[in-house]
Amino acid sequence: MPTPNPQAMEFLLSRRSRPAKTLKSPAPDDEALRTLLTAAARTPDHGKLEPWRFIVLKGDALQRLAATVRSTGERLGKDADTIAKAEGAFSNSPLCVAVVEVQKPSEKIPAIEQTYSAGAVCLALLNAALASGWGANWLSGWASHDRTFVQEALGLGSNEKIAGFLHIGTETSAPPERPRPDLDAITSWVSE
Repeated sequence: MPTPNPQAMEFLLSRRSRPAKTLKSPAPDDEALRTLLTAAARTPDHGKLEPWRFIVLKGDALQRLAATVRSTGERLGKDADTIAKAEGAFSNSPLCVAVVEVQKPSEKIPAIEQTYSAGAVCLALLNAALASGWGANWLSGWASHDRTFVQEALGLGSNEKIAGFLHIGTETSAPPERPRPDLDAITSWVSE
C-alpha cells in the first residue's frame, strides 16, 4: 500500500487561485521566493532539458513592464479598458515571476512535451506559493503573445515565449469557491 500524505491531498482538493487584483504587499522575500522556485523546478521534465526559466519582476521593473503593456496595447489598437486591465496586472502586483518556455533542440523530446513541462512549472509555482500561505495567480494575457513586447520588455529569444506570469503576494480577500467540472461528464473508465 502507498503511504498517503493527507495534508497534501487536502490542499490539492481545496486549492484556489487568488485573483491578481486582490494581491498586495508584502510579497515573499528573495529567500522565500527561492524556495518556491526550487519547488517549481522539480516539475516533470522529460530528458532533463529544463525547457523553462524564470524572470523575477518587482518594484520599478513591474512599473516599466506596465508602461510597456500600455504602449503595446496602443500599438495593437486595443481599447482603453483592455489596456488598463492588462497594465494594472503589473502596476498593482507586489511580485511577478515570468515563467519563460525555452524550446531546446532534441531528437528525443518533442516540442509539445517541452511546452507541457513549462506549463507544469507554472502550476507547481502557483501551488507552492499557495501552499506556503501566499496569494497567487497564474495569468498570461494578450501582451504575452506579442513578439515585440516579449523581446523588448523581457529580452526573450526567438526560441522563447511566456508560459505564464505568476503574481504572488498577500491576499486581501479570500475568493468564493467556484463551480468545478462534473467529473462524470469528463471521465471515461476503460477496463477492457
